[in-house]
Amino acid sequence: MLSSQLQVSHRGRYCSMGESPELLQQGRGLVPVRRQRPAPQGLRETLKAWLLRSCSCSKPCAWALVQDLLPATRWLCQYRPREYLAGDVMSGLVIGIILVPQAIAYSLLAGLQPIYSLYTSFFANLIYFLMGTSRHVSVGIFSLLCLMVGQVVDRELQLAGFDPSQDGLWPRANSSILNGSAATLDCGRDCYAIRVATALTLMTGFYQVLMGVLRLGFVSAYLSQPLLDGFAMGASVTILTSQLKHLLGVRIPRHQGLGMVVRTWLSLLLSAGQANVCDVVTSTVCLVVLLAAKELSDRYRRRLRVPLPTELLVIVVATLVSHFGQLHKHFGSSVAGDIPTGFMAPQVPEPRLMQRVALDAVALALVGAAFSISLAEMFGRSHGYSVRANQELLAVGCCNMLPAFLHCFATSAALAKSLVKTATGCRTQLSSVVSSAVVLLVLLALAPLFHDLQRSVLACVIVVSLRGALRKVWDLPRLWRMSPADALVWAGTAATCVLVSTETGLLAGVILSLLSLAGRTQRPHATLLARIGDSTFYEDATEFEGLVPEPGVRVFRFAGPLYYANKDFFLRSLYSLTGLDAGRVAARRKEQGSEVGVGEGGPAQGKDLGPVSSRAALVPKAAGFHTVVIDCAPLLFLDAAGVTTLKDLRRDYGALGISLLLACCSPTVRDILSRGGFLGEGLGDTAEEEQLFLSVHDAVQTAGARHRELEVTDACV
Repeated sequence: MLSSQLQVSHRGRYCSMGESPELLQQGRGLVPVRRQRPAPQGLRETLKAWLLRSCSCSKPCAWALVQDLLPATRWLCQYRPREYLAGDVMSGLVIGIILVPQAIAYSLLAGLQPIYSLYTSFFANLIYFLMGTSRHVSVGIFSLLCLMVGQVVDRELQLAGFDPSQDGLWPRANSSILNGSAATLDCGRDCYAIRVATALTLMTGFYQVLMGVLRLGFVSAYLSQPLLDGFAMGASVTILTSQLKHLLGVRIPRHQGLGMVVRTWLSLLLSAGQANVCDVVTSTVCLVVLLAAKELSDRYRRRLRVPLPTELLVIVVATLVSHFGQLHKHFGSSVAGDIPTGFMAPQVPEPRLMQRVALDAVALALVGAAFSISLAEMFGRSHGYSVRANQELLAVGCCNMLPAFLHCFATSAALAKSLVKTATGCRTQLSSVVSSAVVLLVLLALAPLFHDLQRSVLACVIVVSLRGALRKVWDLPRLWRMSPADALVWAGTAATCVLVSTETGLLAGVILSLLSLAGRTQRPHATLLARIGDSTFYEDATEFEGLVPEPGVRVFRFAGPLYYANKDFFLRSLYSLTGLDAGRVAARRKEQGSEVGVGEGGPAQGKDLGPVSSRAALVPKAAGFHTVVIDCAPLLFLDAAGVTTLKDLRRDYGALGISLLLACCSPTVRDILSRGGFLGEGLGDTAEEEQLFLSVHDAVQTAGARHRELEVTDACV
């Protein structure tokens, strides 16, 4: 058993366990022993074991499955009311108070009636309470998703013959493109808008649930933080642009497609002379009050146990002023209108609309999943508990799928409300139930009181909520100094969102992120190493002073993987730094008939692993080195092209009498080299002993010893 295992001597070479462990310990010091890997299972055995695990059913397994799908059944049994209840109730009340004005305001973004935003806030909190794994995330209406929903709703309204900028109940009389679903007498503009939104929401939830079932939670990791920040910045500019017409009280067409932001600004400039004075004054006063209150809250947040409910106070005061001043009647100011109470009967989204918005739902699903998972993981790390990304996908997906039958639209986790939730003492998701109770109170009794609320006030609430996202533009210089590639991803995503569209901006961000990742691996840092004094450590000779190059040895470090996309850059860097293009020189010698008889496998291909003849040593003397050592510590992986590159490189160096040694190879890289034939066939441990070393210093010392043996041999000859 022991004779088949591998050991490493104190010099770093791999050798057979022909000697007893005691002898090796006495003569060479302690050595690590590689474990013998178990034989891999075949595909049939693997599938059989998986089916046995998945299909076996018992009462404990069923209960564990229920607890995994509904985490609330697990933590509710461990709930400690004396410690948790006060904080949960307080945070739930605060979030509920914040939710009500935001829900009414964000309905403008989605192009829907305020009652649907209240429905969404109510059901999303209850479902996430049962299924979420994060204790502090607040799930509900999110400005970016509301914007994306509103763009799809506006597009479908136009295709159905409705005017998205109008609040009429019926299609335009001169429309010739009436959709069959919208032309029915029982469906007006608002009815058709919510049908589009629910169809979009159902498809979004379906995609997210499907991702959770397929355990694709890792996909959201590819939406990097610079991408999400740039997307939030670009979408915030789009949201701000869409709300300017409400701040000014002007009616302009709702533009769609490419250049929406630019065309909207042009329409606003042309219509600026028609601004409603009452709306402009109201917007100015509300913005000043809200921004001043936000700044004071940020400055004294350590002294305030509960955030000031400024939005709610502004909305209440503005509603009273509008009601008693009859601003809509006297000045033509646009108001929220009738908000019904109670719940509507469930309705199945139309399959025809689901087909039309299926592609739009992909972007919503990715954005909602990325923000929800990233926020859940962020709060989990900061509070010392773990979250499950796949369960988060199921939770957010169900927050979209199930409420889609109850006249709700797309939701996800929201950062601002989650931060408030944490700051007000939230301990568990029981606070979401309290928030739902506050929204339920408004749904059942208080909703009609907001009839005279001006839309300009709601637009002010939306604009002020964008303050944090818009401030991220000041992070761009710092991001550029830290990582220019990430800064380009941020700027490219934001610019595409503003100049083209939000969906295109998301796609551009993903492409830029993947290109930056490929660029970093395609052209990683390459350098030559030198020895630090008399130590056994080696570092970058261009970064540190006073390093001592090893005579006759070039130590090369390639800080990245070696695969098909960067193999040419690997060779160019090595040849440039060492000053010898081994491939070209070897080919030229071969053409001249002076090639040394060394096979493709190099020194490890035959039993004679000693030095090559002295004729080949003429090139090393001219080049100034006789050995190249590659530091493989940063080498994460190799593919078939990478192994072939190393084999060809060893062949070319061997033809010139130069040795190629590898140091600090991980077990994974070592196995790939063995399977790829780099170590030679049939030589086993001997090949590893002669070519792979545990440290750069071991490889350098061995190279020096071999070269001295070669010189002694040549002198004797």
